[in-house]
Amino acid sequence: MSRQLQVTMIIQSYLPRLGGAERQLAGLAPLLKDRGVQLQVLTRRYPGMVARETIDGVPVIRTPVWGGKVGRSLLYSLFGLVHLRRLKPDVIHVHELLSPATTAVLAHRLWGIPVVAKVLRGGRLGDLAKLHDRLGGRQRLAAQRRHFAAFIAISREIDAELAAAGIPAGQRTFIPNGVDTTRFAPPAEGRREEVRSRLGLQGPVAVYTGRLVPEKQVDLLLSTWPAVRSTHPHATLLILGSGEELQRLQAMAGPGIQFPGRVDDVIPYLQAADLFVLPSATEGLSNALLEAMAVGVPPVATAVGGAPDLITSGENGLLVPAGDTEALQGAILSLLANPARLPSMGARARERVVSDYSLQSVADRLRGLYGRLTSGSPANMESFQGAKK
Repeated sequence: MSRQLQVTMIIQSYLPRLGGAERQLAGLAPLLKDRGVQLQVLTRRYPGMVARETIDGVPVIRTPVWGGKVGRSLLYSLFGLVHLRRLKPDVIHVHELLSPATTAVLAHRLWGIPVVAKVLRGGRLGDLAKLHDRLGGRQRLAAQRRHFAAFIAISREIDAELAAAGIPAGQRTFIPNGVDTTRFAPPAEGRREEVRSRLGLQGPVAVYTGRLVPEKQVDLLLSTWPAVRSTHPHATLLILGSGEELQRLQAMAGPGIQFPGRVDDVIPYLQAADLFVLPSATEGLSNALLEAMAVGVPPVATAVGGAPDLITSGENGLLVPAGDTEALQGAILSLLANPARLPSMGARARERVVSDYSLQSVADRLRGLYGRLTSGSPANMESFQGAKK
């Protein structure tokens, strides 16, 4: 049996902290192990966490977090280098172009370890925008361009930003986020009404799942609901998740809006829904959107991040401009006005995800990339040409 590839993932936080990047990595770990890749995770140690543990077979090493912002970043890189020297991975895979990337640049300079960097988000709050606004950001990006073998773009938006920043096509590769399309699937025949009854839901149901933070613009979604309820008096809007905006959103919510909070299993709520709504101002490639589409729920989403790659408006969902409450409201009402259209639209949404965004296919692409990096082959074997069917 050939030796397993050793890949160290450097990420700002990891389980038990939950976010899109953390969930994506946790879902990929066992699939990569099946493909001959052994992961180690190098992350920050937040209050209440231990310095080392093994989670689902993956060693997790947490570096101290002390002092101010600059001090924390320096400690992160310093302790990270100490651990990387001991681990001696075949590949370093960083998530985000900030502190994790700085650590990886230094590791490549010292030991020549191949580095791949995943850009987590585009737009005004994205990795490249943040780097541009930081002191020395241009120099940091230039160092990454010299020392990184590959930059992973998860959306066309991010790929275009990387190109504009001077990252050549040979260093850019398309590997999107993925979803477990076996677990996230439509309900069996006859089960949907059972799920709705168990959750106490009647009438049309729209659902949002995700963090409750300003850039998600959930307040705009709430502001559409009085008009929706005037046409569909029994319509329910479910807001699943938690975050800094929770109390403000609860205070502005009117009739027909429920806050189940953060739930461990969103699948029943998605299976009970008629449509999924994502009103974000900025995104990378939303895991929540992938999950909803995999379940066969037609999405209404703002045309940011990876949403335009996934959604062909009018066929497998609807796209609206970010920040346009009127357009968001109109899209929701147009779908609810034609319920007979929803099952076929949802089926096409699932087909889109199963075709190109399954977690299995993402694991295959990553394994191929790691193999190319360790063999000295070109990193970019998959571009965005033809990526959207």
